[in-house]
Amino acid sequence: MARYEATGKRKSSIARVILMPGEGKVTVNNRAVDEYFTRPRHRTEVRMPLSTTGTDARFDVVANITGGGISGQAGALRHGIARALLIADDSLRKELKVGGFLTRDSRTVERKKAGLKSARKRPQFSKR
Repeated sequence: MARYEATGKRKSSIARVILMPGEGKVTVNNRAVDEYFTRPRHRTEVRMPLSTTGTDARFDVVANITGGGISGQAGALRHGIARALLIADDSLRKELKVGGFLTRDSRTVERKKAGLKSARKRPQFSKR
């Protein structure tokens, strides 16, 4: 039986994805995707690579996600699914590339700097 493994990342979340031939079930951390991601936006984001390529009924997805919050985890899973699809079928590269699913979103939280209240917020200035 074919098994395609890939890793997706977003913010501080890491998704280890296994893609197997099946009927389109998505399982995240041993739970159904609808149970794990309660917001519809995250559910659609996760399924985007599969629906764009038209492979949503051909593969089952089993994912293990660690770190970050819900939004980052959904993005990491989307990235992982896209990478696994590429391993499964190289002819899907153009569709995935155009959709922007293969590019790792490198935006992360900016670190706090010394002397500031947050990354960029300065302490209140007093003239006198």
